[in-house]
Amino acid sequence: MPASPRSPLMLIGAFLALYLVWGSTYLFIRIGVESWPPLLMAGVRFVIAGSILYTFLRLRGAPNPSWRQWRAAGCIGVLLLSCGNGGVTVAEHAGVASGVAALAVATVPLFTLVFGLLRGQRNTRLEWAGIVLGLVGIGLLNLGSNLQASPFGAALILFAAASWAFGSVWSRSLPLPEGAMASAAEMLIGGAVLLLGSALSGERMTQWPTLAGWGALAYLVCFGSILAFSAYMYLLKHVRPAAATSYAYVNPAVAVLLGILFADEHIGAVECLAMAVIIGAVVLIGVPQWRKAQEAPTG
Repeated sequence: MPASPRSPLMLIGAFLALYLVWGSTYLFIRIGVESWPPLLMAGVRFVIAGSILYTFLRLRGAPNPSWRQWRAAGCIGVLLLSCGNGGVTVAEHAGVASGVAALAVATVPLFTLVFGLLRGQRNTRLEWAGIVLGLVGIGLLNLGSNLQASPFGAALILFAAASWAFGSVWSRSLPLPEGAMASAAEMLIGGAVLLLGSALSGERMTQWPTLAGWGALAYLVCFGSILAFSAYMYLLKHVRPAAATSYAYVNPAVAVLLGILFADEHIGAVECLAMAVIIGAVVLIGVPQWRKAQEAPTG
């Protein structure tokens, strides 16, 4: 079945959801992990969001995914949600500031291009320059006090970014369910894997979550998962992966500002320099993608 045609308003709305909503989720993850074990919170978040979305779609007559589609959605759900988002959640629980986490995840477009090379995609000179500049930015970021204080968190954040990028590239060649059902299936399977990881790692609740913890979870379910993740999957179907990951331009600035205003986080001079370098790298990578936007496949 062919994908639905691109709508300019849908594209604009999807990009705004990624730029603004996802930029705010880093703060809400930081608030949430103060009350919840990280893998448990991430798992509960995606299982609830996936269940709500799946039930809504089935009531509206959407077909149940085939076994082949469930398997494809499971692969992408594990890469994007279990490894990608789960890695970020654990890293913030380990002490990585929400703004720094967002900045590290801004390297997703770099990894996207690298994985695109493995699939035969040719990069322009600007894209190669962006990759090199991005690697310099990653090096600077790891010189900052925040990631040096948590080497485990630093490694986990970069692993999460690489997993997210690989899943984004791979998703375009897999037989995923149509429309929002792909998001629902991915969240159900990715969330279940996170809950399994929580149980195997021995996570347990030591106290009842605070009101802020419940509020953070509710925000992440409704806005960070159902709204923003569905918008991301929509963009992956209608624009090139590197364009879909262009939220990396804006998310770090949004996350850093919110972290400073509401979580008393502090970003050092080296990390500010890293932010400028990484965002500059993402801009270099994004220019060729936007030039080719009219050539992007819509099916």
